[in-house]
Amino acid sequence: MTTGPAPRTVVLVDAFASARCLAPLFKARGYDCVHLRSTPEIPEAYAASFRPADFTADLAHDGDLARTAEAVAAHGPVALIPGVERAVLLADALTERLGLPTNGTALSAARRDKYRMLETVRAAGVPAASQVLADDLDTLLDWYATAGGRVVLKPVSSAGSDGVYFCDSAAEVRKAFDALIGTRSALGQRNSTVLAQEYLVGHEYIVNTVSLGGRHRVTDVWKMHHLSANGVPEVAAGAELLPARGPEQDLLVEHTRQVLDALGIVNGPAHTELKLTPQGPRLVETGARVCGADVHVPTGAALGVSQLDRVVDAFVDPERFLDGWEEGYRVLRHARIVNMVSPVAGTLVSYPRMAELEALESFHEVLYRVSPGGRLHRSIDDWTFPLRVYLLNESASAVARDALTTRYLDGPGFYETA
Repeated sequence: MTTGPAPRTVVLVDAFASARCLAPLFKARGYDCVHLRSTPEIPEAYAASFRPADFTADLAHDGDLARTAEAVAAHGPVALIPGVERAVLLADALTERLGLPTNGTALSAARRDKYRMLETVRAAGVPAASQVLADDLDTLLDWYATAGGRVVLKPVSSAGSDGVYFCDSAAEVRKAFDALIGTRSALGQRNSTVLAQEYLVGHEYIVNTVSLGGRHRVTDVWKMHHLSANGVPEVAAGAELLPARGPEQDLLVEHTRQVLDALGIVNGPAHTELKLTPQGPRLVETGARVCGADVHVPTGAALGVSQLDRVVDAFVDPERFLDGWEEGYRVLRHARIVNMVSPVAGTLVSYPRMAELEALESFHEVLYRVSPGGRLHRSIDDWTFPLRVYLLNESASAVARDALTTRYLDGPGFYETA
């Protein structure tokens, strides 16, 4: 009796945004990719990033899990991976049902619901911020009377900085609650409750990982930079890539691994945001999917390998993934990301100073969110940055200088509008 060749197909759920780049990497290793939409229609925000030519088939989940599982199983996949946040729950359910590498469904809600996330982490003995989940204003104001000071209000399930409000008084808490309750998040979910958390004092960091059988490999660590602009007290203005080891990184990585264990993330990518407070690291949130904002572009150029590369290793070449998985990574070139912060709105005509930006010694690439002819908004969150600039150089000082120069070039003169 002869057997056929081992299956060489991978299914990607909602391969949008940064996850659009996973299929070519799997194809380069000799694997076909099948796409699965978590909903019949692709959300408008992601439509432009979908690349149907990268896939041998494009399936759609219509709400019937058994039928979707049968359609997926027909392709004999070795793995099924969520691409963006909205795909996580479906990916958990399908991988568990089909016997593929999985994080299971027992803690799925805790990996998506930000309130449950922190409560699950706290229950596992990992220090976490104080918080309350409220569907009425009185409950929220009673909690604030005890918490006091600055607090953060946000949707319980969303992405990026969607619906995040920083509040310094009961009046601001009331205003933010009214602005959130009953609306829809960036993921299309109705905000029937509002999550309020203590404001964590300290620098914000990102720790990106890929896990295999509970072994968490750190792929890149970033220190975030914020500024106050356009009436928003904390706009994510960029980030710098850190070495794998250091006093800050060691604390953050250990805390991240505890968080991943607590949330049952044992297989696949995770994107964890933390703050390093005077009391130690504290979780902001974790997503059981790859990092967005095309962070893999500067990471791959700086380290020679990105989180996306390690995702492919974990699912189709475990030996390669596990080779030195605890050792971290080595920085070959220093990298920074600068989010351009538009102070103006209108129809974009051009970026008059783009040539000056591209002439910087460490300029590497730019990710356009708004091209000439598109609608430019005043930048207030992750969704309204007109472009991101990636800087790379062997010299850390050159990158730091060019990051400041990029910020200097940004402003009214950088945008021509009609």
